Amino acid sequence: MESGNYFAPVTEPVVHFDDTLDTLAAPLIKAPRRSYDLVALPGDFPDPTIAKINGSYWASATSAEWGGVFPLFKSDDLVNWEPAGSVFPNGLPAWAGSNAWAPEIFEENGRSYIYYTARRKGGVLSVAVASADRPEGPYRDHGPLVSQRAGSIDGCPVYDEKGRLWLVWKEDGNSCFRPTPIWAQRLNAERTALVGKKVELFRNDAAWEGSLVEGSSFIRHGGYLYMFYAGNACCGKHCTYATGVARAKTLLGPWEKCPLNPILTDNSVWKCAGHGTPIEANGRYFLFHHAYSVMSQEFVGRQGIISEFTWGADGWPAFEGRSVQAPAPNVLALHVEDSFDGAVLGDEWQWPIIAPRPSTELRGGQLLVPTSAARLGTLLARRTTAATYRAATTLDATALQPGTYGGIAAVGDPYNGLALVAGANGLLEAWRVQAGKLQRLAQVEIEPSASLTLRLECWGGQRYRFAYSTDNATWQPLETEGFTVNGTWLPPWDRGVRVAVLAQGAAGAEVAFSHFAIVNQR
Repeated sequence: MESGNYFAPVTEPVVHFDDTLDTLAAPLIKAPRRSYDLVALPGDFPDPTIAKINGSYWASATSAEWGGVFPLFKSDDLVNWEPAGSVFPNGLPAWAGSNAWAPEIFEENGRSYIYYTARRKGGVLSVAVASADRPEGPYRDHGPLVSQRAGSIDGCPVYDEKGRLWLVWKEDGNSCFRPTPIWAQRLNAERTALVGKKVELFRNDAAWEGSLVEGSSFIRHGGYLYMFYAGNACCGKHCTYATGVARAKTLLGPWEKCPLNPILTDNSVWKCAGHGTPIEANGRYFLFHHAYSVMSQEFVGRQGIISEFTWGADGWPAFEGRSVQAPAPNVLALHVEDSFDGAVLGDEWQWPIIAPRPSTELRGGQLLVPTSAARLGTLLARRTTAATYRAATTLDATALQPGTYGGIAAVGDPYNGLALVAGANGLLEAWRVQAGKLQRLAQVEIEPSASLTLRLECWGGQRYRFAYSTDNATWQPLETEGFTVNGTWLPPWDRGVRVAVLAQGAAGAEVAFSHFAIVNQR
């Protein structure tokens, strides 16, 4: 950005994969078999799900404490994915308060369903369902299906050998130091309630599974029903997650676990691979799952990956090298930029679901964000895709009202962030907000500017530095103690760090932003 081209887009050719090319190759020159092993959803997209509906592939993933809840993506080739809204664009349904986890997409008779996990307000984790006439929605919520005392998560619908639909889920026993049974129970004709009695399929009884098994999903092959599932610790710096598989002739068992479990585990590029959905496409088989990049780990979060598997002579699925074959993301090709010149704010922007969706407005090439007095204020965030990056936003500092701040922040959640903010009358401050408590790290006065750009730089997800510019060419660092700030503590156990614009102050004011960008660095 010192050279004035910080916001210049990074481009690279888009490669489209087409299986028909194999069949069109010259008789004596066979085209190489194309690899679909790739990062389909770079950034923080845990517990991904996939389904083929009306000729297209649809995907979603855990959104945790960020809205819109359960982002939707569409693809025609498993390679190029486009945002397509979210299941709950205005936040969780009224009965739920947090933990928007593990959506599972399902289609039957032209109707789309999302089976998902959320926590009852003041209560336990529960599996619920929403439905729509189209996979893109709008979705109508039908509320919880099961809420066991220890919690119920990771619901997945599956047909049994007689064509009857069941819900399979995990009892969250590890939350209270108990085993984690995988249960099955019939769904009613409307697919919105459970009927009959629940039946245990199996539980965590293998050493590699540790304290849990979870994330069940299914595929049929060779007369067996196969369940892909995850075991051990899912998240954070010390995760031990991996993928296993079990099979049975009938849904209610008996279930046989693969003797080679875990069948998908760590390598030098990816770690803690798990919680995925298998799918068959053009005679090939894939698991859409998550894993941490070794280069960015918890600072970016669990990324959505497609891994191909084959069927062995023993009838078990196998992944090459028992590990993720997707190459490391090309971080320089993954960047974010928004000039706020569209009619609506893009689906990629997120907001904390503990607060109502911000009533933002796009007008005259500016994003107008209403202020909030809570903690870091109103936050609108984008996922990061690398642990080393520069991020910047441009705002009109001359229009800030007294007691109002606008700026940019690296955010773990609404209670934890590092921010560079501008206030009225040319006040510039660096903030550290940890556990909801604000500490001012530095403060200077500058000449107010209608085009003030605030920048944060991050190295390895851990060290941060702040700077500002009034001409987008020359930069002045904000001198915090030691010049860099430690941000190791930022990511929550189950989420990556996001970069947000913020508007802090008493309700009734707004901050005008004209540009935002994140550019990854090596």
